[in-house]
Amino acid sequence: MNRIQVVRPGLQTTVQDVGRFGYAADGVSASGAADALALRAGNLLVGNAENAPALEMTLVGGTFVFENDAVVALTGSDFQSGLPLWKSVEVRAGTEIRCRAASSGARGYLAVRGGIHVPLVLGSASTHVLTGIGGRALQAGDSLSIGEAQIRQPRSNGIHPPEKYAGVLRVTAGPQASWFSDAWLDAVYQVTEDSNRMGLRLRGPAIPSPAGHMLTEGVTLGAVQVPPDGQPILLFVEHQTTGGYPKPANVIAADLRLVGQLRPRDDVRFERVSIEEALRALQAQEEWLYSLI
Repeated sequence: MNRIQVVRPGLQTTVQDVGRFGYAADGVSASGAADALALRAGNLLVGNAENAPALEMTLVGGTFVFENDAVVALTGSDFQSGLPLWKSVEVRAGTEIRCRAASSGARGYLAVRGGIHVPLVLGSASTHVLTGIGGRALQAGDSLSIGEAQIRQPRSNGIHPPEKYAGVLRVTAGPQASWFSDAWLDAVYQVTEDSNRMGLRLRGPAIPSPAGHMLTEGVTLGAVQVPPDGQPILLFVEHQTTGGYPKPANVIAADLRLVGQLRPRDDVRFERVSIEEALRALQAQEEWLYSLI
């Protein structure tokens, strides 16, 4: 079996697919790629099934040596590697790929034709970092097997990437939206240093918290939670499955990829849109993705 040697893992490099679904009732959130669109696009570029496991690198990428010839694609944030971005590339046996710090965005994806072969846990290869479900972050000296996830020929030409983050996340009304005024939508918040894959803590004008208590209920990916201090928390791919803080809004599915590219100290502003607008944005995104086939 063809293999990849991990020389340096980078800041936090993990194996991810699009996540493990159907286990929220058991307290297990989906995890998966923080920018699932970039992972899926990388897989389509190299001719894999779109859900094939790939490497997710955060802020500072890793260094990898390929023991055999391979086809790879680097997508997501702008990691400095010497490889063209958003394009499939053939690499020869012995090639070393060195991904340095990202110049913009937070996460990049190294997709390999055939996918990364790791054992499935609850039907997924994704790494849930905070619990260790599905493995751990890569370490120097790790050896990764390349699988057999290829289903078509690699795409021969590169693509124009989707638009980068422009400072705004679109949201629809959350289950407790009526508890809040819309004044917080005009505020600018900043991503704090203690953010992670479980959630992004934001700092800015406090959102007045409604009086009283609410029962704990299920929470969703992209939910905007407001704890008693009024500083919002944006729930992300490793979010808890239940929570007792009110939620005035939820980031739309088409903008979840942008959440995955947010870095500490990035500014965030929210824009309310309708369900119909959210569905149109998701449809346009999926049409762009499947144009790669």
